Amino acid sequence: MGRLNKSLFAIVSQREVAPRSFLLQLEGDTSAITGSGQFVQVALPGRYLRRPISVCNVTVPQASNPIGRLTLLYKIMGAGTDQMAAMRPGDTLELLTGLGNGFDTSACREKALLVGGGMGVAPLYLLAQELLAQGKQVQVILGFNQASEICLEEEFRALGSGLNTLSDADAKESPSSSACLDVIVSTVDGSRGVKGFVTDAIKTLAGPASTPYDYFYTCGPMVMMKAVCALCPTDGQASLEERMDCGFGICYGCTVATQDGPRRVCADGPVFTKTQLGW
Repeated sequence: MGRLNKSLFAIVSQREVAPRSFLLQLEGDTSAITGSGQFVQVALPGRYLRRPISVCNVTVPQASNPIGRLTLLYKIMGAGTDQMAAMRPGDTLELLTGLGNGFDTSACREKALLVGGGMGVAPLYLLAQELLAQGKQVQVILGFNQASEICLEEEFRALGSGLNTLSDADAKESPSSSACLDVIVSTVDGSRGVKGFVTDAIKTLAGPASTPYDYFYTCGPMVMMKAVCALCPTDGQASLEERMDCGFGICYGCTVATQDGPRRVCADGPVFTKTQLGW
């Protein structure tokens, strides 16, 4: 975790991308956000506790101007997020940024498998960009209960053509782009893509001679991530989701058991390796 920054962000746009799921774009000081897997803490008027939300996309500000664009994907889970969903362009939110230790892209040699479930697809979007920028091949699996819940599918597919549509809606494919990214969608009810869980989609990748990835990254429900870790023969990283109060390690409210003893998800994570977790 790097330096913390508390500042106001202005809402640029907000749209419902699936039932009760919203894509929120804000402008503000993004200089403390250093990579994928980090999160922000959102303060809402009249609410005591901040809401932790993963960074989905961010534009890096210039040294002379710290103002950048931040994209968050979230789902209405209670009164706080319901209040946030009612906010409109021009409204402001106070955010804590620079929170959490994110994904380590250097752990992947050449071929990465990214597995997201539900809102867990959000931090994988920025991760996919980082891996592609390093010349690595990326296989993305997005899992949902049913077709109506699918979100970010087209945005991930656009990355395979060298387009980041969350940073620039008018983005054009780069003629020098050599991006190598494929997307598989799974739905539990079979209404889209592979029928079943993300693990069923992973099984479709299995080749007769070797595993088609050398490292994996996952984010989503705990039961899903444990199943992914159990199925995948390589090491990997999982971004955990826990209830948080402070968001920067002083309350110990989000502590989880690891092979190295108790660790705080907000300050020591949220990303841990499969080996650390013992899954």
